[in-house]
Amino acid sequence: MKRLGSSIIFINDQQQVLLFLRDDKPGLPYRNMWDVPGGHVEPDETPEQCIIREMKEEMNIDLQDFQLFCQKDFDDRIEFTYWKKANLIISEINLMEGQRLKWFTQQEAANTELACGFNEIVEGFYQILILSSL
Repeated sequence: MKRLGSSIIFINDQQQVLLFLRDDKPGLPYRNMWDVPGGHVEPDETPEQCIIREMKEEMNIDLQDFQLFCQKDFDDRIEFTYWKKANLIISEINLMEGQRLKWFTQQEAANTELACGFNEIVEGFYQILILSSL
């Protein structure tokens, strides 16, 4: 059985998505790559509980009022990606994992190789966003 992953796309009023630069630790997969915040679903939790826990652990954010964007079957996992409109101020976030946070435009995200196959999900998110704003 594949493991489950849970992630979240934060989008601000400037239509930018929040990504984090993964740590550069030996043995860490996708080290030094930009990634969508999230993590592995523990055996005793749902994907929703996982993303709430991960955002508390990684950014000290009490996550609420978020929605499921998609569920994608990757070779190594099934990823549940949520989204939330949020104008988070990076300088006020106490990042517990990763090197730093940055807001990316659609073009910047498309031109950056994201960890864990997230380019497809982020681009799909922008396509839905653009269609829904017409």
